[in-house]
Formats: sequence, structure tokens, C-alpha cells
Amino acid sequence: MSGIGWVIVAGVLVGAGLWLVIDRFVPAYPNLAQALARLSPLAPPPSPTRPRGWEAIGDWGLAKLPERLRPIPVKDLALLRITPAGFLARKMTYALVGLLFPGVLTTCLRLLGIRLPVLAPALVSLVLAGVGFLLPDLDIRAKAAKARAEFTRTLACYVDLVALERSCGSGTKQALDTAARTGDSWVFVRLREALDRGTWAGVNGWDSLSGLADDLDLSDLADVADIVRLSGTEGAGIYRILRAKSRSLREGLLLTDVTRANETNEKMSLPVSVLGIVFLAILIGPALLSMLGTL
Repeated sequence: MSGIGWVIVAGVLVGAGLWLVIDRFVPAYPNLAQALARLSPLAPPPSPTRPRGWEAIGDWGLAKLPERLRPIPVKDLALLRITPAGFLARKMTYALVGLLFPGVLTTCLRLLGIRLPVLAPALVSLVLAGVGFLLPDLDIRAKAAKARAEFTRTLACYVDLVALERSCGSGTKQALDTAARTGDSWVFVRLREALDRGTWAGVNGWDSLSGLADDLDLSDLADVADIVRLSGTEGAGIYRILRAKSRSLREGLLLTDVTRANETNEKMSLPVSVLGIVFLAILIGPALLSMLGTL
């Protein structure tokens, strides 16, 4: 390095040293926001968790697909505690499997030397994709109907418990809360959650039950909420009304069970008839064959 280069390096080092010395003695002006944050540290806001896997596919579908192509049964999903993203992800996955399965099967057959027309797998792919996209709707509908029937069956017991609490002199709110804490099934859990949210929000118990009935499409629970509202607002006698409502719920469930049993019997009549015809053919067949042989 030449002499000029050494001079430049020395000048830079001397200037940097002077700047550090001066900066050390010059008063600093800290950032006010940073100073307040150091004096009163706050917990950082929780970062939004990104959906993973199944939920991510559903969120993408909710953002990209038009509403007509992704009907969401909100009340059924709320009853079953299934997120719309998870439900839509299931629909999209089933549709994708139905769309790709014929192509994979056709490829495997071609490797074995069996060739199929190109149009047939394409049509089958579209049909299977449509069926796969609609299959979760049928499944959710059936599960929601079963869950509502179970809710109604348990609601009859809950109404009896509320009536007993009222007959013992408990207030309307206390009777609702005490009866909801008696059982441990998922129905009692949903009732407790609704009543607790109403208590924290300063809402009457019957309004909480009415809101739960609207959210989950439970007409029987809405009727119970209306009955309890009469007792809470107008002071009407509620014991006999609740017992009558419980009796009507049980009678409706019994009628539904009888109707389902009759439908099952009608469905079983055809197999029984076919078995009878086959049994008669087994008995008469040898005799008819022997008669035809003699003729």
C-alpha cells in the first residue's frame, strides 16, 4: 500500500475515534414510545395462528369460491361444532378424490395393457367429483337430524328438572342454572354454556335459551324459553305448563319412534317375501322337475 493509502486509513480511524468520543458525551434524545414501552412493558399481542392442513384448504375455498358453489349449513355445523372451513375442506377433498380416481385407475389399467376410451373416464370423473362434493352435505344433514332428536330427548328431562326446581321454590334463573348443572351430556353442556354466557352478559336465562334455539334451529327449546319467559316476566304458574311441555316432547319422540319402526317393517317386508318365494321354489322345484321328467 502506498503512503497515500496509509494516510487515508489513518484519517478514517482517527475520525471514527473522534466521532465515538463526541457521541459518548453528547446528550441522547431517546424515542418516547420506546421509553414508555420499557417503563410499562406490555405483553405482545398474540399473533394470529395460521390454519394448518385441513382448515387452510377450507379457508382458501371460503375466500376463492363463490357463495353459490359453497352453500354452508351454518346452523347444522354450529350444532355439531364443526367449523365452516373444515366442512368446506372436506367437500373439496372428496371432490378432488372423485375427480382424480378414474384417471389413476385408467393409468393403472393402461400399464396392465387394458385401454379404455378417453371420454368415459372424463365423464366418470365429473360425476364422482359432483357426488363427492355433495356427500358431506348429506352426512352433515343426517348427523344434525340425529343430534336434534337427541337434544329433544334430553330437553324433556331438562324441562322436568326445571319444573321440579320451580316447585321447590327456586327462582326462574336459579331453576334454569341448577337443572342445567345436573347432567353431564353434551346437551346439558350446551345449555350450561348458553346460560353462563347470558349471566356474564347480563341477559335473562330465557333470552339465552332463545338465542341458543335460534343459533341451532331448535324449535322445542324456543318453546321452552317462551314458557319460562312467561314465568319470569308475568309471574305465571309454570310447573304444570312445563310438565305438559315435557309430556308433549315425549309423546312426539314416541310417535317418531313408532313411525320409524313402521317404516323399517315395511322395508323388511320385501326381503321376507323374496325369501318366502325362494323357500317355496326350493320345496316345489324338485317335484316339478320330476313331473316334467316323467312326461
